[in-house]
Amino acid sequence: MSDRSASISPPSPAPAKAAQPAARTKLLLEGPIFSTLLRLSAPNVLNLLAFAGMITFDGFFLGRLGSDALAGASLAFPWVMLVLQTTNSGMGAGVSSAVARALGAGQRERADALVFHAFLLALALGAIFSTLMLLGGPFLFRWMGGRDDMLAAALSYANVAMGGAVCICMLNLLGNAVRGTGNMALPATVLVACVLVHIALSPLLIFGAGPLPALGAAGAAWGLVIPFAAGSAGLIWYLRSRHALVRLDFRAATPRRELFADILKVGVPGLINTAITNLSVVVLTGVAGQLGRDAAIGYAMGARLEYILQPIAFGFGTAIVTMVGTNWGARQYRRARAIALTGATTVAAVCGTIGLIVAFHPGLWLGLFSGDAEVIRLGALYLRIVGPVYLCFGLGLGLFFVAQGFGRGAAAASANTVRLAANVAGGLAAIYWLDLGVIGLFAAVAAGFCLYAALLVRAVLKVKEPGTAAPVSP
Repeated sequence: MSDRSASISPPSPAPAKAAQPAARTKLLLEGPIFSTLLRLSAPNVLNLLAFAGMITFDGFFLGRLGSDALAGASLAFPWVMLVLQTTNSGMGAGVSSAVARALGAGQRERADALVFHAFLLALALGAIFSTLMLLGGPFLFRWMGGRDDMLAAALSYANVAMGGAVCICMLNLLGNAVRGTGNMALPATVLVACVLVHIALSPLLIFGAGPLPALGAAGAAWGLVIPFAAGSAGLIWYLRSRHALVRLDFRAATPRRELFADILKVGVPGLINTAITNLSVVVLTGVAGQLGRDAAIGYAMGARLEYILQPIAFGFGTAIVTMVGTNWGARQYRRARAIALTGATTVAAVCGTIGLIVAFHPGLWLGLFSGDAEVIRLGALYLRIVGPVYLCFGLGLGLFFVAQGFGRGAAAASANTVRLAANVAGGLAAIYWLDLGVIGLFAAVAAGFCLYAALLVRAVLKVKEPGTAAPVSP
């Protein structure tokens, strides 16, 4: 039997139940590349809308409690977003890549075992995030400027939200296990449902209603944890049902170092890469601050657009990971590389188009955040210099997901680290050595994006096809 036929064989003796999963896997292995990519990516756009909705409505509700409550929760919220992002597009991509490669190789039992290991990783990551924040939160928030009522609100929000981090980790890792089968709609639907419940539940818990007491900032956190816990339970039920292509089996599976390694070799670099991407904006804002408050704010307002480009890239990226991983596991190496080219150029084209629009019309973006003439002038200067280079940023983001699909996440994280170092070193040199001011700093940021893309092109081209020996059964 050929590798392809093995990879799409029904995973159980009951053909009627296996028809739908087999059709989905066959689509990944044989369907038209571009239309399949768009079809798989479309549900992930809901993730972007869901996160945007959560950020917007939380700020609206908490703002009604006063500036201290809003500012306090704002100290904790970036760390909650870090947990969301690192477990969704970071470690989560490691799960979807491993599951996709196992299914592509026709190893259904291995894919099932990987789901169990993803469940264990979610428990471990949740415990780590909760412990670090519950112990270090008071010191961290004081360092960030939290005092008195502002600090109390930050701790009130963080103790609940980060105390329930396991719910966020479980939803994201199990959702990515489902994405690894090519089913993008279910995880997106669950996440959107969680956010809608959050929007409906949070004001009741924040302000109180009937027998429900007013919980203040903690109410917004409970409004996050409760629906994510329900969503996690729903995914566990689905993965234990006969409808799932891969199953979560607590009785048959035992922890295996090799399967943890298969997830972590992509997931850990992905987690680090996500953290570096967020850290780069923080560090470069500090560098821009050497030129004054307005320069720092102007850079931050312009660079905030990069937080929109990343979820857009993630929408395509999860589909890229699944399609590349499935075909790589099935040894359809030429098709996997064709998918990589199509996916990366699509992300580059989308990000590049957005960059050109804001480069020519920066007010469309900057006008959303500030009316200060000097801040808008500096932000517009940033977008005019860096906006056209978002093509390279998008190419780098797309190739990051390609590398994860190949199971080579470390090279992508290394490229992002080099980009951050080059941006900081180039920016400081432009300011203090070449005396080029903000123009030199922004040019250094643009050069960093070009370097990022070049390094990832080189890393992906260097990936070699595995040997032709038959894969080892679990």
